[in-house]
Amino acid sequence: MDIFDEKNIAPMLIAENKAPFDDSEWIYELKWDGIRCIVYLDKTGVVLKNKRNKDVTGTYPELGEIHKQIKKRCILDGEIFVMNKGKPDFFEVQRRSLMSNPFKIRLAADKLPVCFVAFDILYLDGAQLTGKPLLERKALLQKNVKESDRIAVSRYIDEKGSDLYKAAEAQGLEGVVAKRKDGKYFFGKRTKDWTKIKALIDEDFIICGYYFKEKGYVSIILGAYEKNRIAYQSHVVMGISRHDFIIISSTKRTGKYSGFPDFEDAVWLEPSLVCTVRYMERTPGGGLRQPVFKGLRDDKTPGECQVRY
Repeated sequence: MDIFDEKNIAPMLIAENKAPFDDSEWIYELKWDGIRCIVYLDKTGVVLKNKRNKDVTGTYPELGEIHKQIKKRCILDGEIFVMNKGKPDFFEVQRRSLMSNPFKIRLAADKLPVCFVAFDILYLDGAQLTGKPLLERKALLQKNVKESDRIAVSRYIDEKGSDLYKAAEAQGLEGVVAKRKDGKYFFGKRTKDWTKIKALIDEDFIICGYYFKEKGYVSIILGAYEKNRIAYQSHVVMGISRHDFIIISSTKRTGKYSGFPDFEDAVWLEPSLVCTVRYMERTPGGGLRQPVFKGLRDDKTPGECQVRY
């Protein structure tokens, strides 16, 4: 059975974040503020799988016709995102990813439809392409996909990573991904052949609890695994996402975690939820400087949240 029939791909991941740089051996493309997705396309239809290999096809019905935009059976790697007021809106695509009610999904799809941007092709017409250099895969991707309002091919530039980063920053976009031109694709591996160029860092944490602050705001208590225990990382004000808080507050309760600070009237939760937090940098004590809660995610397990300092 080939990889198209198995539909069990773990996508390759980025290993590190770097400052902007220029290099003729690298290409640079915009980093879309969306949700990673592996897409299986043939003449019969579309199958969408998230990073945890969960089938999310039904969550994004507006992508149900994109198989008509490809010339041959293929597997694409890319991101699902929502454009809102001219920019990718992570909150909206994250909110959609947590939906299960078909009626609510259809309403959301009509109001703010998602798009899929493909940045790699892993399989084409019966052949696995992961051993080919990146630029060869990019050429095959461009030839095989006819773009529409629901599917696009990620553009890239050579060498001038600093210029692209400055342009992205000026437009308020998330950043840039740099990729080695000769890089191969390794399923489920973190690679230094891909690197993020971002002013702000996105990191995933376990939600260990919460407590109420003044004016009704909620502060989320964050943790991550350090060997076999969950270590305290920081806390972040949640903002006004009522939908996320309904999920968080309905999570099973537990006792206070060892080594965590004593937050007054904290509600401690079993380690089953993962959220993404954006921050400027780590403080000398390992905390997060200027953290912002981006939202829950269901495509990553708590065990994947590891201490990074």
